[in-house]
Amino acid sequence: MKHHSLSLFLLFFFYFSAKSQENKPNILFLIADDWSFPHAGIYGDPIVRTPTFDRLAAEGALFTNAYTASPSCSPSRAAVLLGRYPHQNEDGGNLWSEFPAQYPSYVSILEKAGYSTGSTRKGWGPGDFKVSGLDNNPAGKSYEDFKTFLSQKEKDQPFTFWFGSTDPHRTYVTNTGIQTGMSLEDVQVPGFFPDNDCVRNDILDYYFEIERFDRECGQLIKMLEEIGELDNTIIVMTSDNGMPFPRAKANLYDYGTRMPLVIRYPKKIKPGTIINDFVNFVDFAPSFVEAAGLQQETMSGQSLWPLFAGEKQDREQVYLERERHANVRKGDLSYPIRAIRDHKYLYIRNMMPERNPAGDPTVHQSVGQYGDIDNSITKFLIMNMEGKSIAGQPDYFKLAFEKRPEEELYDVVTDPFQLNNLANDKSFEMVKMSMREKLQQWMENTGDLRASDPRSLYWDNVRYTPDYQFQDYDFLEKINDYRIVPPFGKYSREGIPCL
Repeated sequence: MKHHSLSLFLLFFFYFSAKSQENKPNILFLIADDWSFPHAGIYGDPIVRTPTFDRLAAEGALFTNAYTASPSCSPSRAAVLLGRYPHQNEDGGNLWSEFPAQYPSYVSILEKAGYSTGSTRKGWGPGDFKVSGLDNNPAGKSYEDFKTFLSQKEKDQPFTFWFGSTDPHRTYVTNTGIQTGMSLEDVQVPGFFPDNDCVRNDILDYYFEIERFDRECGQLIKMLEEIGELDNTIIVMTSDNGMPFPRAKANLYDYGTRMPLVIRYPKKIKPGTIINDFVNFVDFAPSFVEAAGLQQETMSGQSLWPLFAGEKQDREQVYLERERHANVRKGDLSYPIRAIRDHKYLYIRNMMPERNPAGDPTVHQSVGQYGDIDNSITKFLIMNMEGKSIAGQPDYFKLAFEKRPEEELYDVVTDPFQLNNLANDKSFEMVKMSMREKLQQWMENTGDLRASDPRSLYWDNVRYTPDYQFQDYDFLEKINDYRIVPPFGKYSREGIPCL
């Protein structure tokens, strides 16, 4: 009789355990590398084709004010995984850093709860996670691809999988965009770039890689459909930080921090939902943990699920930051910035304005001159504009490379490219003071070292894990060697030069 009762108990235990696991949603996190808002078809971009992203938006929620916690790979990805602001992640606030494994990630929490976890390609990084005692990348054990992961996990086991593309990170194969039929004439050039054909061609190559990322995401979603798990999977498609161009990536202006984002999960999100509230990447981890029915105590982000249910949250602004991106200033120096962005204004505080925001004008350790900007024809053309500003046009060299004042204030409605700094305009003094106070209060509330010590050297002294030295580039030679080579027409052989 006792054996019979025990058998019944075990039967019911395993049955209800299995049912409990079945009810837990899977999570598929699709993250691009250096993709800015609004470069997707659904946002109105006239060139780039993003059918997968657009489909997820139609079947789920499209976000118009999603922001990365930091416009730099490693700190952005750490914020996604840990649900904590970069300054709370200690060494993890820098690029090429060490992962702060003392804090649980959503992946580690779900894994302990029985989830199968995996990742492919670029997870957290670049940086060193093994020194933190981890055997696998914090984004999940590495697999060759999603198909391999699905074939190896246990049947009916819920999973979380991280697909980390390296698109549209540089370097680009020149002319890939134009040779797929994209048109130079259709490019909408951001106001902080000179508008010429070589810059337009550079943007087309960036678009080419966005489209490749979109196609690959579509292939993963098709696999979910084939195994019958599409509607039981929370699908997130986004990017880690902005486009690899001057005044974008590694900057707190919109083209560095404002991200494309869609989330599909029909059990909780109505098709065609549009979210205009501000969300920060620190919100992902607590949302995933809550969706799995679990608890966490170390995360700073807000769960997104009340937002989808129509509940009011404090989402009238978003807070942004960066520390050291590449190691590009003599002495291994950071370039610390904090910012607050709302629907009307962007306020930026440059904590050490005497330092070079884009890096030193000659190489220190990595990338080349002005090394916080990835090398490109756009960068080289702007470097060649030093001292050559044209009346009636922005000073593109100054915007990209020169030192900045301690405070910046932009009206993002009338000035979407953030070109006109209003910080010294007396008519905006009250706005500036209000936003400065809100930013300071947030820094204090979240334990930011720079709240009490704005000139802290903590992130200057954090280990920079790679050991390499790039030389200064002969940018004029790079410009002279660059050619636009369209597929047809009289220039299809010799190409069109930039100068």
